[in-house]
Amino acid sequence: MHIAIAGNIGSGKTTLTKLLAGEFGWTPFYETVEINPYLTDFYADMKRWSFSVQVFFLNKRFTDLLAIQSSGQNVVQDRTIFEDSGIFAPNLHEMGLMDSRDFESYEALFGIMMSLVKKPDLIIYLKSSVPNLVGQIQKRGREYENTIRLDYLNSLNRRYEKWYDEYEGHKMTIDVDKCHFESSRADLEEVISLVRSHLTDGGL
Repeated sequence: MHIAIAGNIGSGKTTLTKLLAGEFGWTPFYETVEINPYLTDFYADMKRWSFSVQVFFLNKRFTDLLAIQSSGQNVVQDRTIFEDSGIFAPNLHEMGLMDSRDFESYEALFGIMMSLVKKPDLIIYLKSSVPNLVGQIQKRGREYENTIRLDYLNSLNRRYEKWYDEYEGHKMTIDVDKCHFESSRADLEEVISLVRSHLTDGGL
């Protein structure tokens, strides 16, 4: 079984991945952004490095997805390949930070990859306001995130809402402005109960 946590930068994906892995005994797959050699350059000059950073993430997540689907384990994953294609790359293109030629090449590569993999059994979307995202980003103190633009986060949030509404498959939403699962055991228990219900109702 493959459970995936989706959400904008700073929404709490890694934290929830760890908590659910511990609660259900699932194998966690974390988003290892620190190993992307283009990330610091990207936040400093997004137009110059957008294609490079996105192709690196696409390759890494495709490799992870193949490993997940061949593992035979119950897995919870921090961010999905579908967010790269459905949100981050088209957002960069729309903002004029990835040119059409690069975007078309990216989409063609993604299409080939999708012919070899399947969707997660359940998507858990962490919905957050931009002020909450900014607070979480500042709290974790990653130096390369200090230059993230507010218009970039706002644009990503709009795309996440659209992507989630149109996503076809088992899915659920957690409003992380109101649900503080990282610090409240009661909130975490509520999340766990919702996940159990979705797994049962979906026949997973």
